[in-house]
Amino acid sequence: MNKTLELEKIEKQIESLQPKDQLKLVERIAALLRKSGLSVKKELEWSGLYGLGKGLWDNEDAQSYVDRLREDRV
Repeated sequence: MNKTLELEKIEKQIESLQPKDQLKLVERIAALLRKSGLSVKKELEWSGLYGLGKGLWDNEDAQSYVDRLREDRV
């Protein structure tokens, strides 16, 4: 059977369920996805940003730098 047709058949079966049963199904699917690792949040690698701003201010006062940036926006 074609996957599209199979999914349509499943969708129709789901639509025939009561809302509470649909919710249970969603929870079960979410649990399966978590187990498979598809929905795992990746931690940000902050260490990769270390040193990116080095030399950005070049002995400029931080407030002067921010003021200059704001002026450039206008």
